[in-house]
Formats: sequence, structure tokens, C-alpha cells
Amino acid sequence: MVNLEGKTALVTGAGQGIGRDIALTLASAGADIASLDVNLEGAEATAALVRTKGRKSVALAGDVSNAADVDRCVAEALAGREQIHFLVNNAGITRDNLLLRMTDAEWESVVSVNLTGTFNVTRAVSRSMIKRRFGRIVNISSVIGIMGNAGQCNYAASKAGIIGFTKAVAKELAGRNINVNAIAPGFIETAMTRALPEERREAMRRLIPLGRFGSGEDVARVVLFLCSDLGGYVTGQVIHCDGGMVMA
Repeated sequence: MVNLEGKTALVTGAGQGIGRDIALTLASAGADIASLDVNLEGAEATAALVRTKGRKSVALAGDVSNAADVDRCVAEALAGREQIHFLVNNAGITRDNLLLRMTDAEWESVVSVNLTGTFNVTRAVSRSMIKRRFGRIVNISSVIGIMGNAGQCNYAASKAGIIGFTKAVAKELAGRNINVNAIAPGFIETAMTRALPEERREAMRRLIPLGRFGSGEDVARVVLFLCSDLGGYVTGQVIHCDGGMVMA
């Protein structure tokens, strides 16, 4: 059994989907949770679910692409605590378009949230980790950052950037007993994929050797491993959680 009691996790993009599943999985293992999301209502709903598991939780409304916003949220998360032990950078958006049709705003918004947001939160949270000489940072990338995808050059670039960022920061922080890893999810069952025509879903399934879409809980269990002592000798790695779709 993994026991995270006495530890605190900050999860970005925790107001719904994979982020909520990560928050609840870590809470089930005993961690207190700070749920950060641009949508306060979603963050509060996640925090309420965390409390049903007997864990402390705080909901934080903030835009990860805004450094001042991030610093404020991290200060709130740290109030009354010695440190944030686990950071999961999950917040992300898509603004899909073909290259020649993509606007500056579509490019910049995705890179700002997905990549700069990961930088902003990691920089803010790692200060307490460095001081306490302990931390686990998990960045949520994507198989799209590894294999690319037509119509998603902004998203692919941001998720590939997270992989490079993860490896660089893992080398910087290893001497402080801080592990930094990335997870690259594949096709995950979400409201968006459920709304696709069945023929499109079937075509996507054929790309997956295990023959099914993943769930948010599949990703959350990898996060739990990396945050726990079981993953204590793993750092600077990219773990695929994609049913075998990408084998590198």
C-alpha cells in the first residue's frame, strides 16, 4: 500500500478530467490536496470530493500562464504548511488548426498555458522543495509531443517542450532529492472522445495495441507511483501511458 499521509500535493488543472482523477487518487493514498484551476467552481468541486476522503483540501483559482497569479496561488497553498511535497503540472489547453491557418493567438495561448505554465508553477513550488531537500514533480506531456499530429503544431510543440524541460530540471534538482518526471498519455476517454462518431473512435482504437482508450485513473496511477517511494529512483524519464500506441 502506498501511504502519502502527512504530505501535500498541488495539482494544476484539477477542476475536471485527468487533473481531478489525479487529485482524488493522491488523496486516496493519504495526501492533502491543493487544487489549482482557472475555473474556481471546478477546483472547489474537486476540493469537496477530496474532503469526502478525509483529507484536507484547498481550491485555488489562477491562470498558470500568469507568473504573479501562480506565485499568489502557491503562497496560499503553502499557508500553514512547511512545503508542497508533490507537484503535478497537468493544466493544458488545445487550440487546433492547420499551420497556415493558425493565428498568433492560437499559437501563443497554447504555448503560454501548457509550457510556460509548467515553468511558472515549477519555479514557484520548487523553492520550498529545495529548502526542505525533498520533492516529486510530475509533468503531464502527451504522445502528441513525441509523434506529432496534423493540426496540432502548437500543442505538439508545447508538449515536446515539457519533455525537454523535465529532463533539464531533473538534472538541476536531483542533488536536492527532487525527482522530476513526465507522463505522456495517449488517447484518454474524455467528454471530447466520447462525442466523436463511432467510426472515428474505432479508427483511433485500432492504433492502440491494448485495444481501448485509457482513463484518467490510468494516468493517475502512474502519477501515484512517481510520487511514492516506489518511484524514488526514477527521475528525468518520460513514461508512456498510451496502451502501447507509441513504443520508443
